[in-house]
Amino acid sequence: MLFLLRLVARLPLPLLHGFGVILGWIVYLLSPRYRKYLKLNLDTAGLRGSRLRSAVIAETGKGVMELPAVWLRPHDEVVRLVVEASGWEHIEQAAKHGKGIVIVAPHLGSWEVTGQYIAGRTPITVMYSPPKMKSLEPLMLAGRNRATAMRSVRADLGGVRALLKALRRGEAIGVLPDQVPGVGDGEWVDFFGRPAYTMTLIGRLIEQTGATPLLCYSERLPWGRGYRFVAEPMPSPRPPESPVRALNRSVEHAIRRCPAQYLWAYNRYKVPAGVQPPGGR
Repeated sequence: MLFLLRLVARLPLPLLHGFGVILGWIVYLLSPRYRKYLKLNLDTAGLRGSRLRSAVIAETGKGVMELPAVWLRPHDEVVRLVVEASGWEHIEQAAKHGKGIVIVAPHLGSWEVTGQYIAGRTPITVMYSPPKMKSLEPLMLAGRNRATAMRSVRADLGGVRALLKALRRGEAIGVLPDQVPGVGDGEWVDFFGRPAYTMTLIGRLIEQTGATPLLCYSERLPWGRGYRFVAEPMPSPRPPESPVRALNRSVEHAIRRCPAQYLWAYNRYKVPAGVQPPGGR
């Protein structure tokens, strides 16, 4: 299996993305569950139309097919896949502040490329949840941690402690803000107009350390030309808006710029085990 993935990793990015379009449609046609969440989430966000849905299907497939290249190619090759960058000066400015940087990286574009690109320039500790396919975890960790400046930690108490230590060293950490947290680790706030259980960890880390939050993503460019890395400041809450709602608003704003590249098939609105549904229903 690993041998096959290494062969796939060597294919040119345009070819990988071309195969990804085919894969995306195969999964869409064969999986009722995938179709359900994709359509429901797009409708909730008010993003309708067959053209956008087709683009989402294609981009989701590209996201799967590019993974062998991102995880298995030499790290410097992956960094060079970023052919455009906007906002790196925000990261440099935050680093001078000396209190650490919280990289808020939603499931938009290639979040794997985002982490690798940042690790090519500055140390970063990233939090992850183990994949449902346990056999993927060693490959994922090997792919991420081969960058000497990247460290991956599990989304548990030990991982949170590692994030705090990295921030106190003045380093960057990376968190996926749109993963559904466990009981006691989130609040029900709107995400595209519908209550979504949203993590409070990011706000707690910023409050405890004074770190600078920046939203980052890597947009796929057409025809496999590479990626455009974007870093931008996070907006402050608009009173009486909560920090968690401000977080979701920032993610929404980024998604609306390239909606086809968001992971719409993710069950963002699920009720985690032990969590009271919104409104107490």
